[in-house]
Amino acid sequence: MSKYSVRVVKGKPEAPLIVLNSFGDEWKKTVDALDAMEPPSYSLIAVTDIDWNKDLSPWKADAVFKGESGFAGGADQYLAILTKEIIPEAAESNGLNPAAKYICGYSMAGLFALYSLYKTDVFSGAASCSGSLWFPGFREFISENGFASLPSKIYLSLGDREALTKNKIMASVEDNTRAASDIYRSMNIDMLFEMNKGGHFNDPEVRLAKGIRYLLT
Repeated sequence: MSKYSVRVVKGKPEAPLIVLNSFGDEWKKTVDALDAMEPPSYSLIAVTDIDWNKDLSPWKADAVFKGESGFAGGADQYLAILTKEIIPEAAESNGLNPAAKYICGYSMAGLFALYSLYKTDVFSGAASCSGSLWFPGFREFISENGFASLPSKIYLSLGDREALTKNKIMASVEDNTRAASDIYRSMNIDMLFEMNKGGHFNDPEVRLAKGIRYLLT
């Protein structure tokens, strides 16, 4: 197994499988919030110990704040590990044979979830919650590229104060997310774009749970 930590929440063997890339143990609060919404049966793979700025960034980019490290562009390599090692091994060892797989994430993991749909046909859809769609070049990427296979569902969400920042790059997040929503709607994908109250760090677990529930229903 890879260097990443993997936890599995088991539902019925054939239930949809949620793949959640998580910064730390906050995935547990996401599961609690989701279960409180009484969703249909599901299984979940939570992956942690991720190098956030390397594994989830689609290509190299400079840091958005002075003094921080830049983005190493390791998403393709991590996606290969996720789809060829982590998911198959976790499914086999837990007796899972899901009818569909969905990828979800918050912030950079939300960006990665959408990016994954363009690079692999493993996932039937994605939830990008407060996704880092401000990432340099990503808006152009989704305008110029097609999905590996047409997803059945996409969920996008954002806090209504996330674009209110003096950082010009990050301030583009709402415009870019709305542009992505328009593109996906024009493709007749079953999708929802939802605005939440607050900034980027308000209620991330609940926002993720809402996105996952949308994929499951």
